[in-house]
Amino acid sequence: MNEFSYLFLLFLTLSTLLTIWLNTRQTAYVQQHRNAVPNDFKEKINLEAHQKAADYTLAKIKVSNVSTLVSCAILIALTLGGLVSALSLVIGSYIPHDIYSGVALMMSIFILSHFIELPIEIYQVFKVEQAFGFNRSNASQFIKDQLIQLSLMLMIGAPFLYALLWVMEKMGNYWWLYAALLVISFTFLMTWLVPTLIAPLFNKFTPLEDGDLKQRIQQLFEQCGFQSKGIYVMDGSRRSGHGNAYFTGLGRHKRIVFYDTLIDSLNTNEIEAVLAHELGHFKCKHISKQMRVSTLMTVAGFALLGWLSQQEWFYAGLGVEQMNPATALLLFILILPVFTFFLQPISSYFQRKFEFEADAFASTMSHPEYLIQALVKLYKENASTLTPDPLYSKFHHSHPSASTRINHLKRLTKEAP
Repeated sequence: MNEFSYLFLLFLTLSTLLTIWLNTRQTAYVQQHRNAVPNDFKEKINLEAHQKAADYTLAKIKVSNVSTLVSCAILIALTLGGLVSALSLVIGSYIPHDIYSGVALMMSIFILSHFIELPIEIYQVFKVEQAFGFNRSNASQFIKDQLIQLSLMLMIGAPFLYALLWVMEKMGNYWWLYAALLVISFTFLMTWLVPTLIAPLFNKFTPLEDGDLKQRIQQLFEQCGFQSKGIYVMDGSRRSGHGNAYFTGLGRHKRIVFYDTLIDSLNTNEIEAVLAHELGHFKCKHISKQMRVSTLMTVAGFALLGWLSQQEWFYAGLGVEQMNPATALLLFILILPVFTFFLQPISSYFQRKFEFEADAFASTMSHPEYLIQALVKLYKENASTLTPDPLYSKFHHSHPSASTRINHLKRLTKEAP
């Protein structure tokens, strides 16, 4: 161990303790407010639904605590525990080609980590989600999904890793710049592939039927100058009772996807209001801003990796003797979240800011009261807690708390014509 080992352990310990502490705060705060519906929701959500949301939140926090500790243990075992170094030696003895052995090493670590964490996912789906009436999946569907995920990891992930390691090995001193460009290009490619080829492997996407809702959505598109490849309804109810809606794709290939559960639970005015909010992200250029930030962070990350990959203390500090592109990239992927964890509140702040801006735009396209009605229904049906701990929320949540968001929309309601 060297100085970097102790620095890594310090950040890992602090991030783990902070996560557990925030979860403890969230648990105490939700329990404290479990027996009283907040004033803003008393007329719309009954005590039983409020308590269900509180209990669901508490159950998820318990799983989160276990997941945090397991992830911490896995990371230490892989690095300072010597598992990455040992696997690298074993795989290298069977596969002498550096790039192929590097791909095999990284895929082995990813798959191994996935299977170690799989029992937690199974418990979350078949115990927690089942207990609160959200799980609609079964064992055969779950196994099928796992097999598809692993197949995609091998068919898409392995060739991509080969290309990335080839760039790192063959492109000279500025390989990090070419590698960043490769990752950015791959991200854009996947943004196109996921809705058209990958997502249909898991769910059925049906074009929205002609009718009043589709007509009003198309009118909303025209008002916003939004071009879409189509409006689809996804059979989300096959796996979960949660409702949602999202945009996917780029440019003229953007498409709107509604969960069938959302279509069933909201009326036309409320769906239009939810869509107006999503279009607000488009009109306020939130997506393009996030893509620019992501691009800059990718380039900066690979520049940092380019420097670290030349430092012996980086490998030695993480329990690895082999200095090569594969181990450098693998170690960087493994430990980066430990150090960037403390930047999460900044990201959450800007995401919440974007949500407020999208709500403000939606209030110009649809009356704010419709969005309030939709949100209250979604809070209730998704069992989202109405009383999160403020500090926990500021650190973790990409959306404003329920009361904060509803009060913001009420102010917009007073200003709306």
